[in-house]
Amino acid sequence: MPKTILALLILIASSLFVFSAKAQERDDARLKPAERNRSGTLRQLIPGHYVFSSTSFNSGAIATSEGVVVLDALSSEAIARQEREAIASVIKQPVRFLVSSTFHNNYTWGNVAFQDVIKVGHENYRADLLAQMQRDRVSPENQKARLPQVTYRDRLTIHLGGKEIQILYLGRGHTRGDSIMFVPQDRIAYVSELFFSDQFLYINDGYGLSWLKTLDAIQALPADILVPGHGPIPEDPKETRQGLHRFRQILMDLRDAVQEEIARGATEDQAAAAIKFPQYEKMQGYRSQREVAVRRTYQEMTGKLP
Repeated sequence: MPKTILALLILIASSLFVFSAKAQERDDARLKPAERNRSGTLRQLIPGHYVFSSTSFNSGAIATSEGVVVLDALSSEAIARQEREAIASVIKQPVRFLVSSTFHNNYTWGNVAFQDVIKVGHENYRADLLAQMQRDRVSPENQKARLPQVTYRDRLTIHLGGKEIQILYLGRGHTRGDSIMFVPQDRIAYVSELFFSDQFLYINDGYGLSWLKTLDAIQALPADILVPGHGPIPEDPKETRQGLHRFRQILMDLRDAVQEEIARGATEDQAAAAIKFPQYEKMQGYRSQREVAVRRTYQEMTGKLP
């Protein structure tokens, strides 16, 4: 990125609106105390690349000589500020950009702690986040604090501190606006909630068939490490490629099972009752998401999803 453009973006960020503390307290009141008080840890995966983990949620951080780019702000202002404190203490560089992938609250409530940086998201992410906040009657101040200033359609590249950081939209998956961050020179990609490590998929707003195609595109990237948005990261981060392959198998099994039920003439209700995945029943999320996954995939296969 030319220094003049970077300087302009930083100037814009420095003049962003700072919402009132009372407005934030009002909107954060929806969070349970345990949610507000969670703590996290910052781990280096390879030189210059970090992940901040709070319970099962992961946020990526790319360090450069000119600042840090963060992916996903997680579930509260308090958690996001803990991440920023960890970055300041360990990386010792300011955060310049926040890239957001999923519009769900547990990955956007923390956006309010990034008022001094440029916030980036896919155009569908911004539209869905705005619609969600309007449904939730979030205050105008908090809406402004969480929404991105920069959106893109297919790809956006940040050149910062000698690194080329590609922000990519590879198709629908967990939501219809998922972003990933890919750094070619370091062979690492941060894929947010497109990848649940050792967990069942959460698909309330997802698209199972499209998700498979998006994962195929991710696997085709020349990356040795694929950082998940949820779940544990192995001691050897390169093992994440095998983890993504295992997660993809869940989607394949889901597709095949629903396809078989449709072929035999089953209704959506019949398919939801019949399809079980005993091989995954001990996974986190299985009980709450099995039926959701079957119904969403049935609807997608029969053309009922927008």
